[in-house]
Amino acid sequence: MATFDIDGDLIRKLADLLRETGLNEIEFAEGEKRIRVNRGAPAPMALQAAVAAAPAPVAAAPAAPAVAAAHPGAVKSPMVGTAYIAPEPGSAPFARVGDTVKAGQTLLIIEAMKVMNPIKAPKGGTVVEVMVSDSQPVEYGEVLMIIE
Repeated sequence: MATFDIDGDLIRKLADLLRETGLNEIEFAEGEKRIRVNRGAPAPMALQAAVAAAPAPVAAAPAAPAVAAAHPGAVKSPMVGTAYIAPEPGSAPFARVGDTVKAGQTLLIIEAMKVMNPIKAPKGGTVVEVMVSDSQPVEYGEVLMIIE
């Protein structure tokens, strides 16, 4: 059986990220190693069985995020973190609805593990929708903006 050295500093950083973003669970993988940190206690077995036995609700219409994710101009989050739409509090946003942006222009910033990561426009065009608000926690793959 292979041994797995636990990186306490990494676990503490992941736990801090959970607190900062309000997420309940985060997973980090590097090579064959995987670490998952979960803020909540697992549900009792009786509750898990009841949830598994309940019929799935029927969706009446497709959800807006699913439609946005399929849009060819969707700008998706490359990471889990906190989105900031302006360079600093009180300043103008990087991009607003109706703005024309160029490929490579900064659209917003995502803070992850105390690092500010600029999210750049993958293509030029007009911002038609901003899907996040300032200081909002975002998930990997979540649509942030739509550019046409």
